[in-house]
Amino acid sequence: MRIEKLRKNFEIEVRWRAFPLHPETPDSGLPIREIFAARMIDIPKAMDRLKRVANELGLPLGERKKTYNSRRAQELSKWAESKGKGDEFHDAVFRAYFADTKNIARATVLAAIIKGIGLSEKEFRDVLKKRTFRDAVDSDWELAHQLRISSVPTFVIDDEAVVGAQPYEILEQFLLDKGVKRRMTLPIKIAGV
Repeated sequence: MRIEKLRKNFEIEVRWRAFPLHPETPDSGLPIREIFAARMIDIPKAMDRLKRVANELGLPLGERKKTYNSRRAQELSKWAESKGKGDEFHDAVFRAYFADTKNIARATVLAAIIKGIGLSEKEFRDVLKKRTFRDAVDSDWELAHQLRISSVPTFVIDDEAVVGAQPYEILEQFLLDKGVKRRMTLPIKIAGV
């Protein structure tokens, strides 16, 4: 994935932030056409463009007909991050939602993701029940509002942003333009053989 490559090549710290993507969506989900009806969007055309971009970027994308509430997944992402499993959780939720078109508002779907990345199911249920990371997500949502972020993904450094799923080269240039240092790679010489 592009994030891992950026970490490998640049001196960066990646911090995932939650974003209120259609927070009004019920847990049962809403048809995509219903969400975008008021915006007069040509949904088949938009989906074709999304598929084309996903293919160009090597991202898995299924035939999603509904959107689901992501609030619980966002709260669990904060817990997974606190356990050192944030990237694995984000990747697994992305795949479940966008490729496998699963309802990530369902506890059973989230439990399978948690199990798949090796986190405690017992602790997962406790975190979910107590809403332990509710305030952390609220804080991220407020930050997104302050930064005037309106879509995801958005990559932010200082006061500048790159919006949308972008090729690696665009993200690399963004880092270089912001003065981020490349990691030093030294050639290794092996004696013998």
